[in-house]
Amino acid sequence: QVQLTESGGGLVQAGGSLRLSCVASGRTFSSYIMAWFRQAPGKEREFVAVINWSGTLTGAADSVKGRFTISRDNAKNTVYLQMNSLKPEDTAVYYCAAGWTYSSDVRSYDFWGQGTQVTVSS
Repeated sequence: QVQLTESGGGLVQAGGSLRLSCVASGRTFSSYIMAWFRQAPGKEREFVAVINWSGTLTGAADSVKGRFTISRDNAKNTVYLQMNSLKPEDTAVYYCAAGWTYSSDVRSYDFWGQGTQVTVSS
């Protein structure tokens, strides 16, 4: 079992930056694949980025490639999402997730945080 707590969301103007953090409880954080997803009002939850257990392999959705970067610090039980050049269409609740499969599929993840709101104004 792992509990996930996101932070770092907020209101930012288009073109701005935010860094999201997700802290995990437990001593097995380094064994999990970690990912970020987001969900806008009226839309399905969608994949944003994923990182393997060691941080040596990452992937991102085409819509955020070149703008968002996922990273992790296993010593701090934390995964990050650095978001640059934000656009109004990035507005959503952002969730971190933990699982054992390197995947962009929401069904591959067993543990979820409560989410943090990101709002990008135009």
